[in-house]
Amino acid sequence: MDVPIQPLVSVITPVYNGEKYFVECIESVLAQTYENWEYIIVNNCSTDSSLEIAESYTKKDPRIWIQNNPEFVGVIQNHNLAFRQLSPESKYCKVVHADDWLFPDCIMQMVQVAETHPSIGIVGSYGLSGAWVKCDGLPYPSTMVPGREICRLTLLGQLYPFFSPSSLLIRSDLIRNRQAFYNEAHIYADVEACYEVLQQVDFGFVHQVLTYIRRHEESMTSLFAHRFNTIILAELYFLTNYGPIYLNNEEYRQVSKKAIKSYYNFLAESILHFREKQFWDTHRSELHNMGFQLSHLKIAKSLIVKLLEILLDPKRVIEAISRRRMFQRCWSAILSGCMRRRATLKPTE
Repeated sequence: MDVPIQPLVSVITPVYNGEKYFVECIESVLAQTYENWEYIIVNNCSTDSSLEIAESYTKKDPRIWIQNNPEFVGVIQNHNLAFRQLSPESKYCKVVHADDWLFPDCIMQMVQVAETHPSIGIVGSYGLSGAWVKCDGLPYPSTMVPGREICRLTLLGQLYPFFSPSSLLIRSDLIRNRQAFYNEAHIYADVEACYEVLQQVDFGFVHQVLTYIRRHEESMTSLFAHRFNTIILAELYFLTNYGPIYLNNEEYRQVSKKAIKSYYNFLAESILHFREKQFWDTHRSELHNMGFQLSHLKIAKSLIVKLLEILLDPKRVIEAISRRRMFQRCWSAILSGCMRRRATLKPTE
């Protein structure tokens, strides 16, 4: 069903050296069945042909225009610069990253849900990432879910609807009401913004695949996620900051206990894989930013459990012995960790 009166939708694409997939992205916006949109491309000092590609499309469609940054900024800051370009008449904002694209009915379907339920502030849908469908978990036909409930289910690990900004439609007034919609100190600021605004508004969902979200090794998210596993740090951050808001006391206690145990098991595994100094510096710094301190005692306990598991498995013993004198280095890490101050993660033991 079409939307009888189409409110203005601001489509934004912050881009830096996105020439490889940029044409496909822009063409997907032009192919939308929804017609009342403006398309804002914020060029972050690209050194490839991204600007030339964008300029070629401004000549084809007057709804497309470009904001050129005078100097290079960080990726989150560039998103905030894009958000500030929204037209005063814009009712909804649709992000589409330069390496993603939208299915033709994407904006139409999302706006229809938002217009049907005025309490909705964010609309999501299924997203295709490679060969996998993401953002699943909501039972059909739950087109409107209370904001606090969707956040609660996400923190409990039952679903993950905030997979990518490209998979969401956001009410423009929610963006205008915040001085900076994204927290520029946090790499997963898009998810944090959802936890923030859904305290006051509801969440809409379209049970169709409406976006294609590309995952590739060149992306900043992939580099950070694979090299330093920033995802597990983000989970701790969101749980610590929003668990007390969306979870009851017992839920928060149980989920926190599980998350902390999982985190220290991960750190123990990281010792066995000889992670570089920058890895440990990143985790120590991020924990400090959250108000936590790294517990060497907890790492030691998790490491002992891992070593016992290896000793009870002959195949893993052989693999372990071949890893650059792994046992000597592991036990050295245990002893040095136990000698340090016994700092522990909060809020649970």
